[in-house]
Amino acid sequence: MPGEISPTGKRADPDSSPELRASHADRDRVVDVLRIAAGDGLLTADELDERLEVALSARTVRELTELTADLPAVSASTGTAVAEVKDVLRIEGIHSGAVRREGRWVVPRRLELATAWCEVTLDFTQAVITQDTLRIDMNMAGKKLTLITKPGIVVDTGALSLAHSKIKIRQAPEPGTPIALRVELVGTAAHGRVVVRPARRTFGQWLLRKSTALPAGD
Repeated sequence: MPGEISPTGKRADPDSSPELRASHADRDRVVDVLRIAAGDGLLTADELDERLEVALSARTVRELTELTADLPAVSASTGTAVAEVKDVLRIEGIHSGAVRREGRWVVPRRLELATAWCEVTLDFTQAVITQDTLRIDMNMAGKKLTLITKPGIVVDTGALSLAHSKIKIRQAPEPGTPIALRVELVGTAAHGRVVVRPARRTFGQWLLRKSTALPAGD
């Protein structure tokens, strides 16, 4: 199909040899494809671990191609998520409007947060996760940082220094759920709040939960 890209992120070449040696960049691109597929529910945690182990030790392009052969083809229009993964994303704001990252935004490898009296929300419920750890370097004063999580995402605040600030974590661990992303908060927060919570239930989900909690009628 025109515009299709091979699992290694290169345009398909009918004359290329399947025994071509794989580069570090080839391996990294396949690892990104596998992590995104797992985030979309196409691979289980065990399958992801097995394929990552093979990808990191693969010597040829053919070995890498086999790892993604049963996944949807990556096209020029859908492959941008891998290309947009940033090493560092910086969020700045001083007495500015609220900053939100939500929907299918691509989680960077590291995030720098430098704000003063600016509210920031990072919603991970639909985010594209391509690595297992996100470090957030914080220099925050005033207002609130909200992290919206889902099962498999844990937040570590042990390295965060607080000055007249509070942390509120509503994150109930679910036994058996593999950790897809560990968010590490590092730096300082002064005169503000850090809130970690799951996504709010919709009205329909609230009604379903309430109905299942009611005792059965006689």
